[in-house]
Amino acid sequence: MADRLVCRDCHRVQETEEVEACIACGSTSLTEDWAGYVVIGHPEESIIAEEMEVEEPGTYALKVR
Repeated sequence: MADRLVCRDCHRVQETEEVEACIACGSTSLTEDWAGYVVIGHPEESIIAEEMEVEEPGTYALKVR
């Protein structure tokens, strides 16, 4: 997944490489410079999702530069 794009604003990992904007928040600030990821299936029950302020299920990068 290292060649995927990640949103700098919400940290959502983009599943397709040919995107112009984040599928979650609409931001155009995408980067290939990120490390680690977490898959959140039930954000309403997740402490990690709460810390990351994630409200939607999906794959999120832990560190985005």
